Amino acid sequence: MDDLHPLPTTPLTVAAGQAACVALDIPANVAAAADLVRRAADRGAELLVLPELFLTGYEPAGIAADPDRHTLNAADPRLDPLAAACAETRTAVVAGAPTRDPDTGRLHISALVLDREGRFAVQYDKQHSTPSERAAGFSSGTHGCTLTLDGWRLGLGICWDSGFPEHARAAALDGCHAYLVGAMFGLGAGIHQRAVVFPARALDNTSYTLLANHCAPSGPFHGCGGSAVWNPDGTLLTDAGPADPAIAVARLDPHPLAAARTAEPVLLDPSLTTPPGPRRTAPLT
Repeated sequence: MDDLHPLPTTPLTVAAGQAACVALDIPANVAAAADLVRRAADRGAELLVLPELFLTGYEPAGIAADPDRHTLNAADPRLDPLAAACAETRTAVVAGAPTRDPDTGRLHISALVLDREGRFAVQYDKQHSTPSERAAGFSSGTHGCTLTLDGWRLGLGICWDSGFPEHARAAALDGCHAYLVGAMFGLGAGIHQRAVVFPARALDNTSYTLLANHCAPSGPFHGCGGSAVWNPDGTLLTDAGPADPAIAVARLDPHPLAAARTAEPVLLDPSLTTPPGPRRTAPLT
């Protein structure tokens, strides 16, 4: 079949990680992230995705109260242990972190991406901040983000982004084969949202979907865990359950992807009108 971009020709192993965070303790959470990178690498993963705001915990009010101390950037030396783990294991990471725009001072809920050499690759800022996040002083990002790795195109999202079908569709229209999301879905309604949204985004776009979710108390929530990966037909591929720490490791295979897109060519339908919007693209070496 014709596709927006060529389908990958080889499998890619990815992982979604979860672990308890220490509130606003960036060194402790970076150490936990580095441990999850090594655990993922031991199971063959080439890329690990971590939950929303993992490097501080989900603490919007505390971050906004002291942004000089509690935001990160690409050159922050506190990221060095995580960069070292990536380089040692040849595993890339997508790490949830708060950032501050150096020009405007605006706060963002972001994903900082380090490549397999531990080098900063790109920053993605959450495009759909919640009302409570905006009230705490966080601004929404203006660009989508696509990673490229071994022939795979991987779209990034953060939590509430996934609740907007257009967000995952924009990634798919940019040729993405998978949609990767770090999130905070809590107990209660979050359990239902997690179970409904990600199979739907997979089926909507005939794409793999991945969720890395908090699994312990953080800020006002208690994450429900369940970091997982879904197939392009919406069926569950792997699930970490509620364990702390835990990783869900999945082999993304081009053949089910091609089969799903042949059976349901939704991305090629002539009635499709959703614009992809502005995006950044970053290769992961």
